Amino acid sequence: MLRTFALIGLGAAIALSPPATLAQTAPAAPAAPVQHHATAHKPTGSYRSEMRRRHNASKERARAGAEHMRTMQNQ
Repeated sequence: MLRTFALIGLGAAIALSPPATLAQTAPAAPAAPVQHHATAHKPTGSYRSEMRRRHNASKERARAGAEHMRTMQNQ
């Protein structure tokens, strides 16, 4: 019984403490839009142009990787 009263008193003390009341009455900051990636892709044209850009980027990465391997083998 004593333990129950002690827990009730502790809970009341925590609930009525000044930091808890200040946290409840503080003005909320405006919500900013969430951006998941810093370089979010924004469509700039038709589906065909997007696919062309994606395939060209893939080819450029493959060329760069092949050139890197050639330079590493020649060292």
